[in-house]
Amino acid sequence: MRLKLEQVPRSRRRVIREMMQLYLYDFTYYLSIDLDDKGRFPEYPGLNQYWSQPEKKFPFLIYADSYIAGFALVDRLKDSSEGDYYMTEFFILKKYRRTGIGKWAAHQLFARYIGKWKVTQVQTNRPAQLFWRQVIGEYTKEQYREVVHPEYGNPSQYFDTHKAE
Repeated sequence: MRLKLEQVPRSRRRVIREMMQLYLYDFTYYLSIDLDDKGRFPEYPGLNQYWSQPEKKFPFLIYADSYIAGFALVDRLKDSSEGDYYMTEFFILKKYRRTGIGKWAAHQLFARYIGKWKVTQVQTNRPAQLFWRQVIGEYTKEQYREVVHPEYGNPSQYFDTHKAE
């Protein structure tokens, strides 16, 4: 299988907007998200900023052969105490999960944006927590720290890709 990570130009932003519906559907298992009267999930807040702030926000599509397998949204953080980069959203279609595509894509992004990273999962999303601990652990040779948010209980992993090279 030929894998590819492609930064999404403004002309193709609708692809991520549409895929966000699938992502939000998956999240209904973990968060209370409801459909509107047209049968759609709410717009993802700030999605257009990924094309209006290209120096701070980076949208990607993940391909398996010529098919879209997922997407990633990466932010450059303002507050360097939290890190340089944040994996804001990461989504792999169920068809492609457990194939190594997600790990490959995450490792590609870590290598592309060298610096201090933060990745967070929802407290109730155990599969995502297991995925990120494995992926980050492998990439950093277990050189990361995990902090649980004191109020919300969401775990975040912090690591430095300078040290992982």
